[in-house]
Order: sequence, then C-alpha cells, then structure tokens
Amino acid sequence: MNDSPHHQPGLLCANLAHVDPDLALVMRVMPMPADANPNGDIFGGWIMAQVDLAGAVLPARVARGRIVTVAVNQFVFKQPVSVGDLLSFYARVERIGRTSITVHVEVYAERNPAAPVVVKVTEASLTYVAVNMDGSPRDIPRS
Repeated sequence: MNDSPHHQPGLLCANLAHVDPDLALVMRVMPMPADANPNGDIFGGWIMAQVDLAGAVLPARVARGRIVTVAVNQFVFKQPVSVGDLLSFYARVERIGRTSITVHVEVYAERNPAAPVVVKVTEASLTYVAVNMDGSPRDIPRS
C-alpha cells in the first residue's frame, strides 16, 4: 500500500500537490456534531487530541513500545474545521534522541463532497518519550 498523500483514493491530487511527499498518512477521522461549539466550529481541544493520537503513530513504531507525550512544541490552527470535514493527518519523524522522538503533523480537511476542496487546517510539532512499564524513560532501540 502506498501511503503517499498523492495516491490516496478519494482525495484530489491537484489539491494535495502542496503536501510534502515525505509525510505519511497516519489517521483519518470525521468530526461529528458533539465535537462542535454552538457556531458549528470543531473545538480546538478536540483537534489537539486527534493530533496527539496521530502524532503518536510513528514514534510508537520507532520506539517499539510504550510512549508518552512530553511536549507540544508548536500548534497552529490555520483554518476552522467544520462538522462533516474529512480530516487526514500526515506525520513525519523530525528527530530521534536517546529517549525522545519529535514529530511534525499536518492536518488537511477535505470539504464539500459535491466539489471537493482540500485545505491545510492545522500544523503541529510534538515530542514523545519512550517509557518502560514503570513510566521511567527508556532508550529507543537503534536497530
């Protein structure tokens, strides 16, 4: 399976031409009415939680075990998200330290199914730490 954003069924390649090909699709989700404020915009905290989940996918693979979020280094909301937007979360490992992994996440919304448009709605950088069963930091495997 090709995880390149340019080869995902249902998304317009022309609209995704600006997506970095080094990013891997790690999650897709559609926000529901319960995730929205009275104006119909999706709560920023809900989006942050989804970014945290999506951002953990690659570090969990690299660390081969339990990880925890240690820092949100940067978080930018670029456009509002609405009920019915199909959100695609793309990630790239930026740095692997002795016990930590920093990840860059970009979120795109596919809107208006009758005339689809894809826009970047969020961008973030998060750091995760590999921990043992006691919650103490552990070294990340290097093989």
